[in-house]
Amino acid sequence: MQFRKNGRADKTRRCLLWTTALAGLFAGQAMAEDAFDLNALVEAAKKEAPITVYDSTGKIVEMAKAFSAKYGVAAEGSKVKASAQLEMIIREARANNIQGDVSIISDAPAAMAQLIPQGFAESWLPPDMASKIPEQYQNPLTVVTSANVWAYNTEIFDKCPVTNIWQLTGPEWKGKVAMQDPLGKASYVDWFNQMAKHGDDKVAAAYKDLYGKDLELDDGSATAAWVKALAANAPLLTDADAAAADAVGAPGQSQPFMGLMSSAKFRDNAEKGMKLGLCKDLKPWLGWMYPGVGLITKGTNSPNAAKLFIHYVMTEEGIAPQAVDGKMSTNSDVALPADEPSGIGKVLDQVLPYQMATSLDDWDARETWQDFWRVNYQK
Repeated sequence: MQFRKNGRADKTRRCLLWTTALAGLFAGQAMAEDAFDLNALVEAAKKEAPITVYDSTGKIVEMAKAFSAKYGVAAEGSKVKASAQLEMIIREARANNIQGDVSIISDAPAAMAQLIPQGFAESWLPPDMASKIPEQYQNPLTVVTSANVWAYNTEIFDKCPVTNIWQLTGPEWKGKVAMQDPLGKASYVDWFNQMAKHGDDKVAAAYKDLYGKDLELDDGSATAAWVKALAANAPLLTDADAAAADAVGAPGQSQPFMGLMSSAKFRDNAEKGMKLGLCKDLKPWLGWMYPGVGLITKGTNSPNAAKLFIHYVMTEEGIAPQAVDGKMSTNSDVALPADEPSGIGKVLDQVLPYQMATSLDDWDARETWQDFWRVNYQK
């Protein structure tokens, strides 16, 4: 299968976007070298109007309240899915009616392709943290990286019942894999593209390891072959991680599903009596990472308060409500809690990282991957 551009971006546009991104990176590096006065930023923020912060997790409500209590700067957190954030930010900017001042959006390709280059939002790197944040996470600023992982039911199995992702395409797991629908969750097709771009050789090697022969690449890549086989194996498609987690980890089952979900769902083991286990040592990866990009909307009436909130969430205190769900700050001084329930922090070398360098390729390939899934999916 040949993946083509979807018509939303031609070569000229792509060059312009990358030029803009690189210019922003150099500007961000220069800012990081400037003197920074946090107290002055706090005082300036106190003089501004309250801010609203968008994020796709409900934890943002708690985070905004804690921020307000700490600094005396009014902030409200609003849980908004990434796709809705994209639409709202663009619509508000065009109407000159900014409602959301800060966005932590889990759609990096959309941020790189639309929000930043078209002037709807901008990235701000806290200067006093520049040395603590790896360069690949600085422009745009990645606040957190989150993991989607393969999970199993620990009440039924002593260990993960599969050791290789290709097993999930076989008859034993036909109709018994639960995951969000790639047609409704853009980060899933971005994951397909990331695998094809940065780990296709490992997908092919996993096939050979399981079956003892080389994979015939009828669809152009090992990743495409795996996606095709998974889609044809009648997976249970959900509209949220909660449903996938229930299918996998609900107690009292005799034939539970294998499932793909956010590491955040492992908190349900303690809160709801779920039986979710992390599929360690799954070849070639036990899951994949995706970034949460922190942006400030252009035209906000509270630019200092917005910057202060970005600074706050880059601290251990600020990101703590998300860290307990396995979401990892890009600030190297901030670690996951020792009792984080999924255990993802101990096996990061088994997770496919997200490469921001090819986020525009992910954007361009979305429709092609979605069409590929649609054609091959069977119930």
